[in-house]
Amino acid sequence: MKISKQAQRNARELFRSCLINGLLDEGRVRQAVALVLARTPRGYLEILSRLQRLVKLDLERRTARVESTAPLPPDLKAKVTKQLENIYGAGMSVSFVQNPALIGGLRIQAGSDLYDGSVRARLNALARQF
Repeated sequence: MKISKQAQRNARELFRSCLINGLLDEGRVRQAVALVLARTPRGYLEILSRLQRLVKLDLERRTARVESTAPLPPDLKAKVTKQLENIYGAGMSVSFVQNPALIGGLRIQAGSDLYDGSVRARLNALARQF
């Protein structure tokens, strides 16, 4: 669906108004959606569609998944979380998952970025070279 430039501008403006100190506020998003639905401006469905996309992208950007072969000790979890917050900013939601197929190392998916320091990735890279 093609979205008009005005609807895109309105959605970006609404999205920026939902940010508090650079973090998305769920309450403000709900208020913004209710306001748009109450006023029903021209292209309001396009505005809401674009706003939903912006919110989804922001949530994905602030979500990280850390995979390891064994459970990580709490001090290492805290260190990884702190490093991710240094890179991506405060408000990161980090989940730690076990994946025995990695053989060793860590695999971190943060938003659209992937940091793969696992033994499995290194073995696959080595196999591609031959």
